[in-house]
Amino acid sequence: MNAVLTRVLAVLVPIILATPAPAQVFNPETFHLANGMQVVVVPNHRVPIVSHMVWYKVGAADEEPGKSGIAHLLEHMMFKGTKDIPPGAFSKIVARNGGRDNAFTSSDYTGYYQNVALDRLELVMKMEADRMRNLAFDEQNFTTEKAVVIEERSSRTDNNPAALLREQMTAALFLNSPYQRPVIGWLSEIQGLTHADALAFYRRWYAPNNAILVVAGDVDAATVRPLAEKYYGVIEAADTPPRQRLKEPPVVAARTVTLTDARVRQPSWSRMVLAPSYSAGDRELAYALQVLSEVVGGGATSRLYRSLVVDQGLAASAGSSYDPDSVDLTTFSISASPRPGITMERLQAAVDKELKAIAAKGISAEEVERAKRRLEANIAYARDSLHTGAQALGESLATGRQVADVEAWPERIRAVTTDEVARATRLVLDARGSVTGLLLPDPNAPDPRGPQPAASAAPSSKGVH
Repeated sequence: MNAVLTRVLAVLVPIILATPAPAQVFNPETFHLANGMQVVVVPNHRVPIVSHMVWYKVGAADEEPGKSGIAHLLEHMMFKGTKDIPPGAFSKIVARNGGRDNAFTSSDYTGYYQNVALDRLELVMKMEADRMRNLAFDEQNFTTEKAVVIEERSSRTDNNPAALLREQMTAALFLNSPYQRPVIGWLSEIQGLTHADALAFYRRWYAPNNAILVVAGDVDAATVRPLAEKYYGVIEAADTPPRQRLKEPPVVAARTVTLTDARVRQPSWSRMVLAPSYSAGDRELAYALQVLSEVVGGGATSRLYRSLVVDQGLAASAGSSYDPDSVDLTTFSISASPRPGITMERLQAAVDKELKAIAAKGISAEEVERAKRRLEANIAYARDSLHTGAQALGESLATGRQVADVEAWPERIRAVTTDEVARATRLVLDARGSVTGLLLPDPNAPDPRGPQPAASAAPSSKGVH
């Protein structure tokens, strides 16, 4: 080896060894079918099971004005059969083959999944591809399922004060965006939906070029590709319209939403503020906002929990939440519930004091580093899960991101600086454009459960059945 090369290696080798390799989370393999469908394979060979998911890039925010709830209602209709599979038979076939299936709708996407043994992958792929373009439901099936959705709204939202408050707060926060309407839909608009509405929505959005296939588990791309080409690759692409998102005007006034209900047993305080996402607003702050949420309200060691629950004893719970996977702006939320005897005014004052202290004094480099380590530690659990990788990749791709963005997440979290967290803090802890929610019991209303027996001296040993 000549002297020059020796000197070059002496310089480069320590640098190479000291430079961490690019972070990899799920190590997926990805390819596209000729019709435009993206396929993502997440190998996980711990057990011979697969999670087969199809994500459509359409959700409640893509509905026409006045037809809220149609995206979610169509999710229900997808189980009403094709010419080859009778209504209601889809889930029964999956169950008979030892699997389980379900579906979900959000503002930005709709997803369908089956968890099955590896040797049943082709079966569920064939059935899912069949209902992508061959769905067949009549007027009677539609009317029956619409009644089911109306009952679902009644039980999950209208009879749930906390859910009602969240719905009202979201509607107040978004002044112009379609995110202001609930995913399940407004009751009056669900009631007005028609069979023709469902078919039109299905034909407009449900196509391979508007879908992402994610298969996670004991597979690889070499196994999945021929099956995907056989069942999904033969479906023609459709002329799917571009997604429209109305932009939010400047927010200049704070709002308060108060819901008083006799059914409330635990009052709560919450605040929501518009925040950047991975795809909209000051996108560079999305990673800093995740660190901030972890510091402010990410568990028992967070600022709010320590101050309000542990140190002052004012709250029974306190936390924050932030989800950056969104086509448009998203929300940063903070919440707390008072302990018995603590007024809502006192709790809110304590929250505001803590938030102002965070905004004024900032967050220390040590706190930021601890939060980053906790966030990164979650990756180990995510890798072990069959479903988490498919969920994370599907959600990200359906909202406009790339596989590389998901894989680079640990690096980007690790790169967050205290200055970025400080900027994120100033952005989301400014209450001037926020919506505050108060969930309160009604002291004057009769107990909806009727007269209650006096409390016994000791709890029953029989439990609740």
